[in-house]
Amino acid sequence: MAEPSPAGSSAAAGRPRAAAVLLLTAALLAGCTTGAAAPPREGPPAPDPHSSASGRTTPSAAHAATLASLRKVDDHPLWTMRYQGGYDRLAELAPEPTPTGFGCSLFAAHGDPAAPVFGRNFDYAHQPALLLFTAPPDGHASVSMVDVSYLGLTSEADFTTAAGREALLKAPLLPFDGMNAKGLVVGMATVPAWEPGSDPARRTVGSVRIMRLVLDGAATVDEAVAVFGRHNVDPSDSPPLHYMVADAAGRSAIIEFVGGEMVVHRGRGPWQAMVNFTVTGSTEQSRQADHRYRTAAGALEAAGGRLPADRAMDLLARLRQGHTQWSIVYGGRSGEVRLATGRRYGTVHEFRLPMG
Repeated sequence: MAEPSPAGSSAAAGRPRAAAVLLLTAALLAGCTTGAAAPPREGPPAPDPHSSASGRTTPSAAHAATLASLRKVDDHPLWTMRYQGGYDRLAELAPEPTPTGFGCSLFAAHGDPAAPVFGRNFDYAHQPALLLFTAPPDGHASVSMVDVSYLGLTSEADFTTAAGREALLKAPLLPFDGMNAKGLVVGMATVPAWEPGSDPARRTVGSVRIMRLVLDGAATVDEAVAVFGRHNVDPSDSPPLHYMVADAAGRSAIIEFVGGEMVVHRGRGPWQAMVNFTVTGSTEQSRQADHRYRTAAGALEAAGGRLPADRAMDLLARLRQGHTQWSIVYGGRSGEVRLATGRRYGTVHEFRLPMG
């Protein structure tokens, strides 16, 4: 694993030697596009003390309680659900194939140590969305966003069918971004290319599933990097991705896969930002050429990385594209979650994850 000097922070913004920051997707619509893909199929589970879930409550009762918690929040449609009991986070899953061409913007702002925030725009084709709360008996409680089209739910009517509701029980396996009760936040974005390595001594997991392992098992950026390091990330059925992680202590990092190695760009200043270019090998000039990165970096630098949650949402509004499906701000210490769907920034839904 290589760890070059970090980029995307205020300390890095003025130094050519720093690597840059960004997250999820190669240009679609407004300059960000990727090829078609779905999250990769997972292989059959095998024992793994770091990953496999232990006991659950009676599945039928827990599943019934989970589905009974389903609530519609708005007409995007956005739904919420509270998953009851445990789940096998390495269970086999074959998501419905959907075209993939997302372009996303992410940033971590921790200039105020008492109130770090993580903002993320998910830019993708219009689909229903689910805000999911989980509390597995063998992992950290968390809240995450799920694009349920990957489970085969593409309309509001699908939430009422037996097949659709059964599919929702697999939602914990597909977090597109999320925060756990320790304040660890993770998100991803596509990039033009990646080259994950493959170590036969490590378990191979999908490019989205790895984020569930991080949410359930990591409390800090170092622990999140270690989760990535214990696994091979399967690139076979996925668009190329890179990842951003941040924690309640104000640390952040961008994780990429280049030349068969995991490369970690750690933040050094009060902010870090990521869009859809590969940070590894980038220059300050090339980073500033990207409009969304330039906008995020300018705003974060001017604020010294100190952004209250409402101003973080305002910045996401400035970074929006015509296909932004959700904008979300996670409070790494407060547990607060602010969420706007479909670029409707006049209506921001507020939720809270109990921290501890």
